[in-house]
Amino acid sequence: MTYVLAAGTFLMGTTEFVVAGILPEIATDLGVTVATAGLSITVFAIGMIVGTPTMAIATLKMPRRLTLSLSLLMFALGHVVVATTSDFALVLGARFVTALATGAFWAVAAVVGAKAAGPDSSSRALGIVLGGGMLANVIGVPLGAFAGQAIGWRGPFWALAVVALLGAVIVHRLITEEAEDGPAPSVRAELASLRDGRIWLVLAGCAIVCGSSLAAYSFISPLLTTTGLTAGSVPFVLAIYGIGAFIGSNLGGHLGAQRPYAVLFVSATMTFLVLACLCLFSHHTAITLVLIALLGMFGMSTNPVLIGLAVRYADRAPTLASALSTSSFNFGTAVGSWIAGFALDSALGATGPVLVGTVVASLYFVPLIFLRRKERSRSNAQLRMPEPVA
Repeated sequence: MTYVLAAGTFLMGTTEFVVAGILPEIATDLGVTVATAGLSITVFAIGMIVGTPTMAIATLKMPRRLTLSLSLLMFALGHVVVATTSDFALVLGARFVTALATGAFWAVAAVVGAKAAGPDSSSRALGIVLGGGMLANVIGVPLGAFAGQAIGWRGPFWALAVVALLGAVIVHRLITEEAEDGPAPSVRAELASLRDGRIWLVLAGCAIVCGSSLAAYSFISPLLTTTGLTAGSVPFVLAIYGIGAFIGSNLGGHLGAQRPYAVLFVSATMTFLVLACLCLFSHHTAITLVLIALLGMFGMSTNPVLIGLAVRYADRAPTLASALSTSSFNFGTAVGSWIAGFALDSALGATGPVLVGTVVASLYFVPLIFLRRKERSRSNAQLRMPEPVA
């Protein structure tokens, strides 16, 4: 089951960031600037911000298998629209609708994966599920960028639509509905689960980690071409980032099951340092390639840990907490890529988005420190509680 869900997140991860590798082609064909074409990433992220919690609540009482299947069908429809229009406004609208479907799939997939693995292995299972999204950066995004350059940027969208239709059938057949061992899903219970302040600190961390790394990644193509690399080499560099992200997501999920805070703090420190070094050494091709791989590894390693913590803190009503985690990741992506677009058009040029990411990465320690303090205070309070009298 976990690997079926990972295949679904592979599709979702591919569509979110395949645009990063073909921004110049989209801009040229639709008659907009590269920075404006980058709005297709921002709008997708906004769709997930709004759509993930909304769809999670709207489908709360639906069978999870049906939710996952319908999400893939809506996903396919959105891609057909993008592949057949030359109206940039309609492209943005279709990307928004596709994001709603993606948000619904990710939120439900995270809960299904975590529950199937059990509380002690939820981070590890989420590492596998989210690893599908990271694998998209290894295979899906680079292949999409290569195909977009070879046969036109619409080709990858047609391919994603077809695969999503097949995926809907497979998911409906292979995902089984399991009996709930607790009370029936309730919107009130889901909202009540958000009273734990630790969840909101986790959500802040989700937004910051994606806002930092993806501000740089969203405009990686212009950065690479300024180092002397040709446009044809961009897909291979995207694959390097994806390999790092895939390793980081799985390793972070595995280690985070035992030592979540160690993973969070080490990854936060390394993400900041990698982005700072990328600002300084982006004119050196070899160093840039190494730093991009490290950015993928450390920038994405905390995602399964953060979602695992959100689901755990929400206890028996985790769907909305999981959805808000995905929403927060994309809030960070939307804000980071939006600001990075302005930085790209400024005197900073291609280094601007990396500088934006570095500044955002420095904020990551704030929610982590408060989260760790809250966790310790809660643990100490539990230790001081008197033993119940028999």
